[in-house]
Amino acid sequence: MDWDKLRIFHAVADAGSLTHAGETLHLSQSAVSRQIRALEESLNVSLFHRHARGLILTEQGELLFDATSAMAKRLDAAAARIRDSEDEVFGELRVTTTIGLGTMWLAPRLTTLYKKYPALKIDLMLEERVLDLPMREADVAIRMKEPSQADLIRKRLMTIRMQLYASPEYLEQHGTPQTMADFSRHRLICQHPGTPQVGAGALLIAELMSNDIPSTLTVNNYFGVMQGVLNHLGIGVLPDYLADEFPHLVRVLPDVSSNDVPVFLAYPEELRHSKRIAAFREFVTEEIVAYRKRIKTT
Repeated sequence: MDWDKLRIFHAVADAGSLTHAGETLHLSQSAVSRQIRALEESLNVSLFHRHARGLILTEQGELLFDATSAMAKRLDAAAARIRDSEDEVFGELRVTTTIGLGTMWLAPRLTTLYKKYPALKIDLMLEERVLDLPMREADVAIRMKEPSQADLIRKRLMTIRMQLYASPEYLEQHGTPQTMADFSRHRLICQHPGTPQVGAGALLIAELMSNDIPSTLTVNNYFGVMQGVLNHLGIGVLPDYLADEFPHLVRVLPDVSSNDVPVFLAYPEELRHSKRIAAFREFVTEEIVAYRKRIKTT
């Protein structure tokens, strides 16, 4: 198959429009249309359903788009490795982690990384879904469990626990629970049991929910839980690394916590020699060391 036609097909499939693809490729709509028709004729299939609202891939088009998407990711990886052969650290680095860790712990610390490498372009992708690193959905990940893929390099960063926290204002108004049974007079703020989260946190939430709690606020990520706690809505289940960023919060029932949750840094084997990955790995490691030292002195 003609590589140029495949490139044009991928742009059209990604944009869902001949016009938008043409703008991206700096080609006229008619030129893009001719290339798509020629590709369909060479394959003897229809790749798109055409209608007034745009283009939708046919089943055969979906198969080809999967292939061109994989090709594009491999080419991006090759381009990244070529750029990384230079002495300087620059270019795009796609980092994925959870919303809580990314917004409350990682993002505020990126100033240090940018000061050292001002030409770095970081794309921070925050979501609870685990992105596929070997398929290059991201370059590097910080995950709350050890990655299962065999073709990933992984480094254990730290161990965290889920614990209970509340604002002084909330406790002053509602009192401080002394036992789990006292939760019958308090509002619990936590991740919804059905949302993706670490197993240890889900087990702790299940244990707390068994105490006839009259009112709850459930959120689909820890950033939302933290906002509820900071606004005095109740007692929240939070990772200890978040609460350490807000020292005025009060630890409730200090004997209650989840099991240990390991935190890993992971990236594809093919990026082993990437200078951007090395720079990010060094930055995160140094921040973890500083974090541990601060925790020990508090």
